[in-house]
Formats: sequence, structure tokens, C-alpha cells
Amino acid sequence: MKFDTVIKGGTIVTAADTTVADVGIMKGRIAAIALDLEGAEVVNAKDRYVLPGGIDVHTHLDMPFMGATTADDFASGTTAAAVGGTTTIVDFAIQSKGEALQKGLDTWHGKAEGKAAIDYAFHMILTDVNEQRLKEMDKLVDGGVTSFKLFMAYPGIFMLDDASIFQAMLRTRENGGTICLHCENGGVIDVLIKRAVVEGHKEPKWHALTRPMSAEAEATRRAIALAEMAGVPMYVVHLSAGDAMEEIRRARERGLPMVAETCPQYLFLSYEDYERPGFEGAKYVMSPPLRPRGNEERLWNGLKTNALQVVSTDHCSFCMKVEEGKPGKELGKDDFSKIPNGAPGIETRMMLLWDGGVNGGRLSMNRFVDVVSMTPAKLFGLYPKKGSVAVGADADLIVWDPKKKVTISAKSHHMRVDYNPYEGRTVTGAPETVLLRGKPVAKGGKFAGKPGEGKFVKRGRRS
Repeated sequence: MKFDTVIKGGTIVTAADTTVADVGIMKGRIAAIALDLEGAEVVNAKDRYVLPGGIDVHTHLDMPFMGATTADDFASGTTAAAVGGTTTIVDFAIQSKGEALQKGLDTWHGKAEGKAAIDYAFHMILTDVNEQRLKEMDKLVDGGVTSFKLFMAYPGIFMLDDASIFQAMLRTRENGGTICLHCENGGVIDVLIKRAVVEGHKEPKWHALTRPMSAEAEATRRAIALAEMAGVPMYVVHLSAGDAMEEIRRARERGLPMVAETCPQYLFLSYEDYERPGFEGAKYVMSPPLRPRGNEERLWNGLKTNALQVVSTDHCSFCMKVEEGKPGKELGKDDFSKIPNGAPGIETRMMLLWDGGVNGGRLSMNRFVDVVSMTPAKLFGLYPKKGSVAVGADADLIVWDPKKKVTISAKSHHMRVDYNPYEGRTVTGAPETVLLRGKPVAKGGKFAGKPGEGKFVKRGRRS
């Protein structure tokens, strides 16, 4: 039998196994894993690893926030993701306060359709909770949007009270959806920010100084209590603080189904980046903020010991300066509290984590695949279609060159943002060829696909 495409001679790495074999692809799916397969097209993977495509379950593309809009839309953001080895994203559609959830979802479908270069799905951000919204949650779950993000921060914008969060959790117990929580004590942080502004503090570092680790740990502990009372699993987004991670670890040790993601910025950057001269620290203003040096090793340990289960990006790319008429982080030049929160990372996640994790001896190759692909797929209803190299799965695959060196720079990245938080860092290990449903979307660090080839993926309920 001759397959459409065969990836030949590589070492296949999944979350569970490592084996040398060919991968036969037919009609966009993996049709066989064996030796000596023949294909109409052959991708040479000798001395390379064959990995499942990356799944980034936390991105913000074409998102308005704090007076600005993210620099990357679904065309540029997914192009960059493909080059970096990510073949599926789960972005966040936003419900405008007082409006139907479906209206917000329709808006995000309009942003993505015809632009996305890789496959995509959506979480839904809830900004108010009432009986009507709860019914609408059921309809979204039935339609394949099976997760909902709630905020314990950003008063007046996104923040919900505990009762609203608890109501939404109770609803997911019935409809099989998943609650994702941004855990920071928004009320306390708001007081600290207002005090700092009154006292004349302007510098970007005050973003971190007004969002202490204890505010994240307290909110995480409270969220766990709410989920436990509701009798549902919970997913904590962008966990940054070792203290918050310990709350997750303790809950899991008690047998509670609590999971959490962290992001590369919390593994590779630190509070010291806020102390850069002038306004440079604004590049690193994100929420939660970067933590003091030493915290990153606690998070690496959490990934190793499964206190943390996923590495996503929270890609939220605001330019430093006005680009194409869009305001950027300079909105907060005279007031740190007005700096749009967010940083780019959709293109660099896989390379950074391989270099710091696998090459750094902190993660095995199998654990790397687990946290960037398999577990995200399982938690968010994409598995077994996505997340593994297995017969019947979509042929979303990476031929990974473990020896390839890449120097990260805004001059060469494919994101539309005008800086890179990891500027000048050289990493070893990068995608050589990236396939989406059997078709190349990246080759040799260059985009090889087409905007619009990505498909919306309906996700299943949690298992």
C-alpha cells in the first residue's frame, strides 16, 4: 500500500513511548505506524524526532483590552504558531457584559474564519452570570465550546464575585463543561494599585509590586474551595507563583481534580526584567506578573512532579509603540496601571521548553510531549483526534531537529509584535517540518501553509 505521505526513519515520541518507525498518512490522518512504508511523498526524518503537533490552549488573538488591541490577529498569530510547531490553539471568545454568549462567540468566529492557518477552538469568557447565561452555557457545550473562563481579577472589566463563580461551576457539573479560572485577588490588587498611583509611582515594576504572590495563592486556594463545594474539576490558567502551585499540589494530594497550567515567561523570566532601564520593563507587564528569581525552579519542579500539568502561552501581543494606528504599551508611559497587560509567546513556546526542559535535564522528551500536546488535548476534549502520534488521529505532526540552533529575535519572528521577551536567547532544538492534517504548514523555520486552512474544532465534554 502506498500512502499519501510517509514520514520516514524518525524516532516517534509520544507522552508514553519512544520508538523508531515510519508514519503513513492518508487523507489527512495517520493511517499506519510501521517499518518500511511507501508514500507518494516522503519526509526524511532520519536523526530527527517525530512529535504530535503542539496544542496551545491559552491564546488571545485580535483581542481588545485596556484601550489597545493585540498586534496578532488570527492570520499572523496562527502563522507564527505553525512555525513554532503548534498546530491547534484554543483562543478566548469574550462575552460583552449584558450580551448573549453566542453573540460573543459569533464575533470570534468572524475573526478566525478565513484567516487561521492552523486548527482552532474557543473557550468562552463570561463577564456576567445569571439564569439566562447558565442556560446559554448548556447550548455552547452542546455546540463544542466546552470550557468557560472566569476572572477573580480586573474589577469592573472581567471580575466575578464568588457566588457567580460558584453558580457557573454548579452548571458545569450538569452540562459537562470545564471552568477555567484566572486566580488573583482582584479587590486587594485594586486597592494596592490605587495607593501606588496616589503615591506617584509610575514605573512598570509597580505592576508586579501591586500584584503579590500571596494575592495569587489566596485566590487559588479560594477557587479550589469553591470547586470542591461544587463537586467539579477546575483548571487554573497561567499560574505564576510557587505558592499558588502548592495550593494545587495539596488539593491534588487530597484527591481533588484540580489542574493548572504555567507559561514559558514564568519559567524563563523574572522580576528583574521589570528593573530594565527606562520604559523597557513594560515589555514584561502581564498578569499575573513575573515573580522573583528562584520562583521559576519551583515551577519546573511542579512540571516534573505533576503539580502542574500544562504549558500554554497566554499569548497576548501588544506592541510597545503605535503600529498601524494601533496604540500599544506606551498608553501606560506615565502610569503603570494603564500599560496593556500581556506578552507574546505563541511562536517560541515549544523551542524554549525543549531547550530549558529537555536539554536542561528538567523534563524527559515524553513529559515534554505530555505538557505541550497530550494533556491539553485530553483536558479540553481534543483527544484522540489531537495530541498523539496514533493511528486514526489527525496527521498534525512535527519533524523535530534536536540539534538545530535558533536565536530568538523580533527581527526574525513571525509574530506581528515589535519586540520579543526572549530577544537574543539562543535555543537548541526546533521544528524542521510541521504538518497540519498531513499538509506542510512550516518548513525550515518558514511558513509554508496558507491563511484560512485552519478549521474550527468542536471539542468534547470532559471525560
